[in-house]
Amino acid sequence: MEVATATEASAPAASGGASWRSHPFPWLDAAISEPYYFLHLVAFFSYFAIRSSVPSADDGGELHSRLLRREIQAVLIFLVLFVVKIVKEENWETFIADSLLYAKGLLLAVTLVINSWLSFSYLLGFVVIYAVAQQPPYDGPGHSNHLTPLQLEGLLTEEPTTRFWLVEFRTSFSGTCIQASRVLPELSNIYSNKNISFGIVDIGHFPNAAAKFGISMWDHLPTYILFDKTTEVTRFPEITSESKVFVPKVTKKLLCQHFDLDRRLIEYLSRLACTVGHPGSPPVPFQYLPLPCLMLFLANYILNMPSAP
Repeated sequence: MEVATATEASAPAASGGASWRSHPFPWLDAAISEPYYFLHLVAFFSYFAIRSSVPSADDGGELHSRLLRREIQAVLIFLVLFVVKIVKEENWETFIADSLLYAKGLLLAVTLVINSWLSFSYLLGFVVIYAVAQQPPYDGPGHSNHLTPLQLEGLLTEEPTTRFWLVEFRTSFSGTCIQASRVLPELSNIYSNKNISFGIVDIGHFPNAAAKFGISMWDHLPTYILFDKTTEVTRFPEITSESKVFVPKVTKKLLCQHFDLDRRLIEYLSRLACTVGHPGSPPVPFQYLPLPCLMLFLANYILNMPSAP
Protein backbone atom coordinates (compact mmCIF):
# COMPACT_ATOMS: atom_id res chain seq x y z
CA MET A 1 0.00 0.00 0.00
CA GLU A 2 1.34 3.40 -0.96
CA VAL A 3 1.70 5.65 2.06
CA ALA A 4 2.77 9.29 2.09
CA THR A 5 4.74 10.59 5.02
CA ALA A 6 3.55 13.63 6.90
CA THR A 7 6.13 15.77 5.13
CA GLU A 8 5.05 14.60 1.69
CA ALA A 9 1.36 14.85 2.50
CA SER A 10 1.73 18.39 3.77
CA ALA A 11 3.19 19.60 0.47
CA PRO A 12 -0.11 21.12 -0.75
CA ALA A 13 -0.52 23.04 2.46
CA ALA A 14 3.06 24.23 2.42
CA SER A 15 2.89 25.32 -1.20
CA GLY A 16 -0.39 27.10 -0.54
CA GLY A 17 1.17 28.99 2.37
CA ALA A 18 4.20 29.92 0.28
CA SER A 19 2.06 31.29 -2.55
CA TRP A 20 -0.05 33.19 -0.01
CA ARG A 21 3.04 34.89 1.43
CA SER A 22 4.72 35.50 -1.94
CA HIS A 23 1.94 37.68 -3.37
CA PRO A 24 1.97 41.23 -1.93
CA PHE A 25 -1.82 41.57 -2.28
CA PRO A 26 -3.29 38.07 -1.75
CA TRP A 27 -6.92 39.24 -1.59
CA LEU A 28 -6.56 41.15 -4.86
CA ASP A 29 -5.02 38.09 -6.47
CA ALA A 30 -7.87 35.90 -5.19
CA ALA A 31 -10.50 38.38 -6.41
CA ILE A 32 -9.10 38.15 -9.94
CA SER A 33 -8.03 34.51 -10.15
CA GLU A 34 -10.90 32.83 -8.26
CA PRO A 35 -14.12 32.56 -10.35
CA TYR A 36 -16.31 32.84 -7.24
CA TYR A 37 -14.98 36.28 -6.30
CA PHE A 38 -14.47 37.49 -9.87
CA LEU A 39 -18.05 36.73 -10.95
CA HIS A 40 -19.43 38.49 -7.89
CA LEU A 41 -17.31 41.55 -8.64
CA VAL A 42 -18.57 41.60 -12.24
CA ALA A 43 -22.18 41.36 -11.03
CA PHE A 44 -21.79 44.17 -8.50
CA PHE A 45 -19.89 46.53 -10.83
CA SER A 46 -22.45 45.96 -13.59
CA TYR A 47 -24.93 47.87 -11.45
CA PHE A 48 -23.01 51.11 -12.02
CA ALA A 49 -23.46 50.75 -15.78
CA ILE A 50 -27.19 50.16 -15.29
CA ARG A 51 -27.40 53.03 -12.80
CA SER A 52 -26.07 55.49 -15.38
CA SER A 53 -29.10 54.83 -17.59
CA VAL A 54 -31.59 55.97 -14.92
CA PRO A 55 -33.05 59.45 -15.62
CA SER A 56 -31.39 62.16 -13.51
CA ALA A 57 -33.18 64.57 -11.18
CA ASP A 58 -32.77 67.38 -13.71
CA ASP A 59 -35.00 65.46 -16.11
CA GLY A 60 -37.78 65.60 -13.56
CA GLY A 61 -37.71 61.89 -12.90
CA GLU A 62 -39.23 60.76 -9.60
CA LEU A 63 -37.45 57.45 -10.06
CA HIS A 64 -34.09 59.09 -9.43
CA SER A 65 -35.05 60.41 -5.98
CA ARG A 66 -36.63 57.12 -4.88
CA LEU A 67 -33.61 55.20 -6.12
CA LEU A 68 -31.19 57.54 -4.34
CA ARG A 69 -33.06 57.09 -1.04
CA ARG A 70 -33.02 53.32 -1.45
CA GLU A 71 -29.28 53.34 -2.24
CA ILE A 72 -28.51 55.38 0.87
CA GLN A 73 -30.58 53.03 3.00
CA ALA A 74 -28.86 50.00 1.49
CA VAL A 75 -25.37 51.44 2.08
CA LEU A 76 -26.15 52.28 5.71
CA ILE A 77 -27.64 48.85 6.39
CA PHE A 78 -24.65 47.13 4.77
CA LEU A 79 -22.18 49.20 6.81
CA VAL A 80 -23.95 48.27 10.06
CA LEU A 81 -23.98 44.56 9.18
CA PHE A 82 -20.37 44.79 7.98
CA VAL A 83 -19.17 46.25 11.28
CA VAL A 84 -21.13 43.71 13.34
CA LYS A 85 -19.72 40.79 11.36
CA ILE A 86 -16.12 42.02 11.43
CA VAL A 87 -16.31 42.38 15.21
CA LYS A 88 -18.05 39.07 15.97
CA GLU A 89 -16.77 36.76 13.23
CA GLU A 90 -13.62 34.70 13.74
CA ASN A 91 -13.12 33.30 10.22
CA TRP A 92 -12.51 35.46 7.18
CA GLU A 93 -14.18 32.89 4.93
CA THR A 94 -17.42 33.14 6.90
CA PHE A 95 -17.15 36.93 7.04
CA ILE A 96 -16.73 37.17 3.25
CA ALA A 97 -19.57 34.72 2.54
CA ASP A 98 -21.98 36.57 4.83
CA SER A 99 -20.93 39.99 3.51
CA LEU A 100 -21.55 38.86 -0.06
CA LEU A 101 -24.94 37.48 0.97
CA TYR A 102 -25.90 40.82 2.54
CA ALA A 103 -24.65 42.72 -0.53
CA LYS A 104 -26.66 40.51 -2.89
CA GLY A 105 -29.84 40.93 -0.89
CA LEU A 106 -29.46 44.69 -0.75
CA LEU A 107 -28.64 44.87 -4.46
CA LEU A 108 -31.86 43.02 -5.24
CA ALA A 109 -33.78 45.47 -3.06
CA VAL A 110 -32.21 48.45 -4.87
CA THR A 111 -32.74 47.12 -8.39
CA LEU A 112 -36.37 46.38 -7.52
CA VAL A 113 -36.91 50.14 -7.51
CA ILE A 114 -35.64 50.39 -11.09
CA ASN A 115 -37.36 47.37 -12.58
CA SER A 116 -38.69 44.08 -11.21
CA TRP A 117 -37.32 42.22 -14.22
CA LEU A 118 -33.87 43.66 -13.56
CA SER A 119 -34.05 42.42 -9.99
CA PHE A 120 -35.12 38.98 -11.22
CA SER A 121 -32.20 38.96 -13.69
CA TYR A 122 -29.75 39.62 -10.87
CA LEU A 123 -31.34 36.88 -8.78
CA LEU A 124 -30.98 34.45 -11.67
CA GLY A 125 -27.37 35.55 -12.15
CA PHE A 126 -26.54 34.90 -8.48
CA VAL A 127 -28.11 31.44 -8.75
CA VAL A 128 -25.90 30.70 -11.77
CA ILE A 129 -22.80 31.90 -9.89
CA TYR A 130 -23.70 29.62 -6.98
CA ALA A 131 -24.06 26.69 -9.38
CA VAL A 132 -20.86 27.16 -11.38
CA ALA A 133 -18.42 28.56 -8.81
CA GLN A 134 -17.68 27.62 -5.22
CA GLN A 135 -16.03 29.78 -2.58
CA PRO A 136 -12.39 28.63 -2.31
CA PRO A 137 -11.27 27.21 1.05
CA TYR A 138 -8.50 28.67 3.17
CA ASP A 139 -5.11 28.21 1.50
CA GLY A 140 -2.83 29.99 3.93
CA PRO A 141 0.06 28.72 6.05
CA GLY A 142 -0.45 25.80 8.39
CA HIS A 143 1.00 22.49 9.57
CA SER A 144 -2.03 20.42 8.55
CA ASN A 145 -1.48 17.54 6.13
CA HIS A 146 -3.81 16.98 3.16
CA LEU A 147 -4.36 13.22 3.12
CA THR A 148 -6.21 10.52 1.26
CA PRO A 149 -7.96 7.81 3.33
CA LEU A 150 -5.17 5.36 2.41
CA GLN A 151 -2.51 7.79 3.52
CA LEU A 152 -4.33 8.40 6.79
CA GLU A 153 -4.66 4.67 7.42
CA GLY A 154 -0.96 4.20 6.73
CA LEU A 155 0.06 7.03 9.05
CA LEU A 156 -2.11 5.60 11.83
CA THR A 157 -0.91 2.00 11.48
CA GLU A 158 2.28 1.50 9.53
CA GLU A 159 4.10 4.73 10.38
CA PRO A 160 3.34 5.75 13.97
CA THR A 161 5.53 8.87 13.75
CA THR A 162 3.16 10.66 16.13
CA ARG A 163 0.79 9.35 18.77
CA PHE A 164 -2.26 11.53 18.11
CA TRP A 165 -3.83 12.65 14.85
CA LEU A 166 -6.57 15.28 14.77
CA VAL A 167 -8.24 14.87 11.38
CA GLU A 168 -10.83 17.07 9.71
CA PHE A 169 -13.20 15.31 7.31
CA ARG A 170 -14.83 17.76 4.90
CA THR A 171 -16.11 18.21 1.38
CA SER A 172 -15.28 20.91 -1.13
CA PHE A 173 -18.95 21.47 -2.05
CA SER A 174 -20.11 22.26 1.49
CA GLY A 175 -20.30 25.93 2.38
CA THR A 176 -20.01 25.10 6.08
CA CYS A 177 -16.77 23.19 5.46
CA ILE A 178 -15.31 26.02 3.38
CA GLN A 179 -16.16 28.63 5.99
CA ALA A 180 -14.51 26.51 8.71
CA SER A 181 -11.48 25.59 6.57
CA ARG A 182 -9.25 28.13 8.35
CA VAL A 183 -9.77 26.67 11.85
CA LEU A 184 -7.66 23.50 11.70
CA PRO A 185 -4.61 25.00 9.90
CA GLU A 186 -4.46 27.85 12.41
CA LEU A 187 -4.75 25.41 15.31
CA SER A 188 -1.95 23.34 13.79
CA ASN A 189 0.32 26.38 13.82
CA ILE A 190 0.01 26.46 17.62
CA TYR A 191 -0.42 22.86 18.72
CA SER A 192 1.41 20.74 16.14
CA ASN A 193 4.36 18.83 17.67
CA LYS A 194 5.87 15.36 17.80
CA ASN A 195 2.97 14.14 19.94
CA ILE A 196 0.04 15.35 17.83
CA SER A 197 -0.34 15.99 14.10
CA PHE A 198 -3.17 17.49 12.07
CA GLY A 199 -4.71 16.16 8.86
CA ILE A 200 -7.44 17.02 6.36
CA VAL A 201 -9.36 14.44 4.32
CA ASP A 202 -11.75 15.54 1.55
CA ILE A 203 -14.34 12.77 1.68
CA GLY A 204 -16.12 14.34 -1.28
CA HIS A 205 -13.44 12.66 -3.41
CA PHE A 206 -13.65 9.41 -1.39
CA PRO A 207 -17.32 8.84 -0.49
CA ASN A 208 -16.67 5.22 0.53
CA ALA A 209 -14.40 6.45 3.33
CA ALA A 210 -17.28 8.34 4.95
CA ALA A 211 -19.07 5.15 5.96
CA LYS A 212 -15.81 3.64 7.23
CA PHE A 213 -15.33 6.49 9.70
CA GLY A 214 -19.05 6.78 10.54
CA ILE A 215 -19.52 10.17 8.87
CA SER A 216 -22.66 11.38 7.12
CA MET A 217 -22.04 13.09 3.77
CA TRP A 218 -25.11 15.31 4.08
CA ASP A 219 -24.97 16.69 7.61
CA HIS A 220 -22.54 17.30 10.45
CA LEU A 221 -19.75 18.36 8.15
CA PRO A 222 -17.02 19.12 8.84
CA THR A 223 -16.37 16.27 11.29
CA TYR A 224 -13.24 16.25 13.46
CA ILE A 225 -11.88 12.98 14.88
CA LEU A 226 -8.97 12.58 17.31
CA PHE A 227 -7.09 9.31 16.82
CA ASP A 228 -4.71 7.70 19.31
CA LYS A 229 -2.83 5.62 16.74
CA THR A 230 -5.71 3.54 15.28
CA THR A 231 -8.18 4.15 18.13
CA GLU A 232 -10.75 6.93 17.96
CA VAL A 233 -10.56 8.98 21.17
CA THR A 234 -13.35 11.48 20.52
CA ARG A 235 -14.99 13.37 17.70
CA PHE A 236 -16.87 16.57 17.00
CA PRO A 237 -19.78 16.69 16.50
CA GLU A 238 -20.50 13.66 18.61
CA ILE A 239 -22.95 11.03 17.40
CA THR A 240 -25.82 11.72 19.80
CA SER A 241 -29.46 12.61 19.49
CA GLU A 242 -28.71 16.16 20.69
CA SER A 243 -26.06 16.69 18.01
CA LYS A 244 -28.57 15.81 15.30
CA VAL A 245 -30.74 18.73 16.40
CA PHE A 246 -28.14 21.42 17.10
CA VAL A 247 -24.46 21.59 16.19
CA PRO A 248 -22.54 24.58 17.57
CA LYS A 249 -20.48 26.68 15.21
CA VAL A 250 -16.93 25.45 14.67
CA THR A 251 -14.37 27.80 16.23
CA LYS A 252 -10.79 27.45 17.37
CA LYS A 253 -11.86 27.84 21.00
CA LEU A 254 -14.51 25.13 20.66
CA LEU A 255 -12.15 22.57 19.12
CA CYS A 256 -9.38 23.44 21.57
CA GLN A 257 -11.68 22.74 24.52
CA HIS A 258 -13.34 19.68 23.01
CA PHE A 259 -10.05 17.90 22.23
CA ASP A 260 -8.10 19.23 25.26
CA LEU A 261 -5.39 20.66 23.03
CA ASP A 262 -4.01 22.95 25.73
CA ARG A 263 -3.64 20.09 28.19
CA ARG A 264 -2.00 17.84 25.62
CA LEU A 265 0.45 20.57 24.66
CA ILE A 266 1.34 21.29 28.31
CA GLU A 267 1.89 17.58 29.00
CA TYR A 268 4.13 17.29 25.95
CA LEU A 269 6.17 20.37 26.88
CA SER A 270 6.44 19.17 30.50
CA ARG A 271 7.92 15.87 29.34
CA LEU A 272 10.38 17.71 27.13
CA ALA A 273 11.33 20.10 29.92
CA CYS A 274 12.08 17.16 32.23
CA THR A 275 14.49 15.64 29.71
CA VAL A 276 16.56 18.77 29.06
CA GLY A 277 20.06 18.40 30.44
CA HIS A 278 19.71 14.67 31.18
CA PRO A 279 22.11 12.20 29.56
CA GLY A 280 20.67 10.38 26.59
CA SER A 281 17.70 12.72 26.26
CA PRO A 282 16.39 13.21 22.71
CA PRO A 283 17.03 16.52 20.98
CA VAL A 284 14.37 19.13 21.65
CA PRO A 285 12.41 20.18 18.54
CA PHE A 286 12.76 23.92 19.09
CA GLN A 287 10.90 24.76 15.88
CA TYR A 288 7.68 23.72 17.62
CA LEU A 289 8.17 25.79 20.74
CA PRO A 290 7.08 29.34 21.52
CA LEU A 291 9.36 31.72 23.41
CA PRO A 292 7.97 30.98 26.93
CA CYS A 293 8.73 27.28 26.46
CA LEU A 294 12.28 28.02 25.34
CA MET A 295 12.73 30.12 28.49
CA LEU A 296 11.41 27.21 30.55
CA PHE A 297 13.91 24.84 28.94
CA LEU A 298 16.76 27.28 29.51
CA ALA A 299 15.86 27.72 33.19
CA ASN A 300 15.59 23.96 33.66
CA TYR A 301 18.97 23.44 31.99
CA ILE A 302 20.66 26.03 34.21
CA LEU A 303 19.20 24.47 37.36
CA ASN A 304 20.39 21.01 36.34
CA MET A 305 23.80 22.18 35.13
CA PRO A 306 26.59 20.36 37.01
CA SER A 307 28.62 22.65 39.27
CA ALA A 308 32.23 23.44 38.37
CA PRO A 309 34.87 21.44 40.26
